[in-house]
Amino acid sequence: MAVTDVTPFIWYDDDLAEAIASYERIFGDLHRRPDMLDPDGKLLGVWIEVGGRRVIGLQGGPGHPHTDALSLYVTLDGGQDEVDRIWEGFLDEGGSEVACGWITDRFGVSWQIVPVELEEAILSPDAERRSYAYGAMLQMTRIVIADLTPAAA
Repeated sequence: MAVTDVTPFIWYDDDLAEAIASYERIFGDLHRRPDMLDPDGKLLGVWIEVGGRRVIGLQGGPGHPHTDALSLYVTLDGGQDEVDRIWEGFLDEGGSEVACGWITDRFGVSWQIVPVELEEAILSPDAERRSYAYGAMLQMTRIVIADLTPAAA
């Protein structure tokens, strides 16, 4: 038997429908499968796709709070405008800024909003570029692409 997928499965207390609506406003049109309903017809789960990746939400009830020990890592290839659009979307929906591109939504789920330019810089074969970008990132909350290179200083 071979592993065919690993899918984030996120437990929500009683606000799954609100969370999905919030993510739709932030990311735009989400590909969504028919909702999973319990035997009484109440919402039990939702399958969505964000950036081509499936994420499953469960309306599980209280007792399992989210922590930032697990986050959803979102890679963006749209420049600073796209970073700002997604970041502001989370803030407009009641999210809170953390650090280094991390933001927590109002439901307690942690997200990392990462432009491809940051990945390229911190994975660069040039040690000086890597070091500078990493140090710059540590000083940021929202990632500012223009500030990731020594030329920005």
